[in-house]
Amino acid sequence: MPVYLDHAATTPLSAPALAALTSVIARPGNPSSLHGAGRRARATVEASRETIAAAAGAHPTEVIFTSGGTEADNLAVKGLFWNRRDADPRRTRILVSGVEHAAVQDTVEWLEKHEGAQAVWLPVDESGTVSLAALARELDDGGADTVALISCMWANNEVGTIEPIAGIVELAGAHGIPVHSDAVQAFGSVPVNFKKSGLAAMSISGHKIGGPVGVGALLLGRAVSLTPVQHGGGQERGVRSGTLDTAGIAAFAAAAQDVTDNLSDESARIAALRDGIIAAVRAAVPDAVLRGVDPAVNPAGRLPGNAHFTFPGCEGDSLLFLLDMAGIESSTGSACTAGVPRPSHVLLAMGLDEDTARGAQRFSLGHTSSPEDVEAFVAALPQAHARAKTAGMAGHQSSIQTASTQ
Repeated sequence: MPVYLDHAATTPLSAPALAALTSVIARPGNPSSLHGAGRRARATVEASRETIAAAAGAHPTEVIFTSGGTEADNLAVKGLFWNRRDADPRRTRILVSGVEHAAVQDTVEWLEKHEGAQAVWLPVDESGTVSLAALARELDDGGADTVALISCMWANNEVGTIEPIAGIVELAGAHGIPVHSDAVQAFGSVPVNFKKSGLAAMSISGHKIGGPVGVGALLLGRAVSLTPVQHGGGQERGVRSGTLDTAGIAAFAAAAQDVTDNLSDESARIAALRDGIIAAVRAAVPDAVLRGVDPAVNPAGRLPGNAHFTFPGCEGDSLLFLLDMAGIESSTGSACTAGVPRPSHVLLAMGLDEDTARGAQRFSLGHTSSPEDVEAFVAALPQAHARAKTAGMAGHQSSIQTASTQ
């Protein structure tokens, strides 16, 4: 069996989620129907809504079911922008971190192109932590009157850095500006409480925590208004239309309860495995550089399941394929267009040059990870790295810019 070290992309279905899915999926009934089957489906959905709300520190009415994190991000960013701009045409600026997932970054860029938005990409330091000082400058001297919303992820999907959400909310709150956070990577990995966070909106997803692919939620404050992105039956508080996936929602809820009930012990277990990977990489490849917050310096500053390195003089894609051939499944975190390797916009925003960024490799752990997985990885890494470094760096286009580095 291959060793799976890509849980940040999607983690295997957990046993409670599988049990919930299989117990519900064969039952008929649209949760919007009024007959018995429909009422039973509705009861399942509402019980699941309460479970997810409890797991995320929210009120059940604040849970808006979506098809996943991408839809939740789109709904939050577009919906908040349109609602706030329509209330005051001066509000055209969106303050957003330079290391966002594409679901937020591309949404903001679309609003710039089609809806007259002005994106302000907040800088990050070498660890990927957004600058609160830069945010404060953007809000000073009347600048807050032109801001529609702020969006910053709770934890970065590539380098695992946990962002200063409390500080961002405090700065925004002084000006009445709503803050959205993509918490897809954080929820189920570190303590997340929507009510205590002060956020207006927060995105979570099922398949990152042991639930199925295709279901997620936007947590939306009860006093927060959104303009809908899609229209139809208005099933979810009038802001998200579409027939609800009863079985997927039930499985999502089962996974959410499972991960939050065991969060402290499981996070500590996974963090220990992560630290083993970090130590092994540093021993086998001394010039490899850990990116993001060093957990030895700040244990609370990094996701427990994330170990991200750059390997000098080594093409990340080459290392990925060689590790894959050795039975180790990892990720580069970079995109590839027309066969030309391109570096991660996250690493570029952190100040890395293109060649350094292209040597990235992310190893991420989850609920099925074991010490044996780490041992297999340690055994495979030296030869895979040596072969990848011998292959060197592939040719690439010389000038690459992203929204966050322009």
